[in-house]
Amino acid sequence: MTGSPVAALRRRPADGPLDEQLEILERDGAVVIEGLFATETIAEIRRAADAAAAGVEPGSATQGMGAAGKAFVGANTIRFSGLGLLTPAFFDMLDNERYAALADAFLLPNCGSYWLNTAQVMYIGPGEQAQELHRDADNWWEFIGRTWPDTPEVTISAMIGLDEVTEELGATRVVPGSHRSPELSYRSAGDSIPAELGPGDALVYSGHVFHGGGANRTVDRWRRAMHLSFVAGWLTPEEAIVLDHPLGSLDDRSPRVRRLLGHGSYYPGARRGGGLWLRQVRGIDED
Repeated sequence: MTGSPVAALRRRPADGPLDEQLEILERDGAVVIEGLFATETIAEIRRAADAAAAGVEPGSATQGMGAAGKAFVGANTIRFSGLGLLTPAFFDMLDNERYAALADAFLLPNCGSYWLNTAQVMYIGPGEQAQELHRDADNWWEFIGRTWPDTPEVTISAMIGLDEVTEELGATRVVPGSHRSPELSYRSAGDSIPAELGPGDALVYSGHVFHGGGANRTVDRWRRAMHLSFVAGWLTPEEAIVLDHPLGSLDDRSPRVRRLLGHGSYYPGARRGGGLWLRQVRGIDED
């Protein structure tokens, strides 16, 4: 790692200078953006998430890794996706202007466009142990393993508070600066600090920084948060969101939402490469 240790994650208001937020994100690998999402949007997402969570068994998520995945996501943690099927407020989150600006600046130097990686409710239950520290970019290990430490940024994530998220409840823990480590490892037990959040606050972080859900040390309270991440358009995302939203079902949504949810093909623009995510040898969004 490089630089001096960070005692606490740096925090900036959502309406503050974008360049300053990006500078912190690039230097530390993570920044807390206060008030990134509107209160009414968060209230509706929380309402829909709470209702859906009542029908989800804790510990049932696998992250596509079978038994190992169950251990990774936790025995008393509720995870589920498909949020656009629960409330239209989800589409408002995708159209959030400041998060879009952060993602554009972070990802577009390395791709023609990006799309949704995953959007998950993540409710950590009482007594849950801390999650292993990991990198989100580990999903594309075959790529980063060949290019580290000169790996370009290919994914950006936000952990968003749907309620007060404290260290005691299991706030996400981050190892600032770990995205610049000269050594590549799959997991880390390094020193981490918690990202405490209020409703609508978001921990925005690089896919290369080590992080993980904290331990919920309470006996009767849940940590209520959700994850929303994007990935370079030339990579396969974690969530097969297009299966939830077939062609034609998003025609009343913004062009950004349609593209993020797979209703548009990938074009490299000025970069080398060809079109991807095509249909009948043509772009999905071609007339």
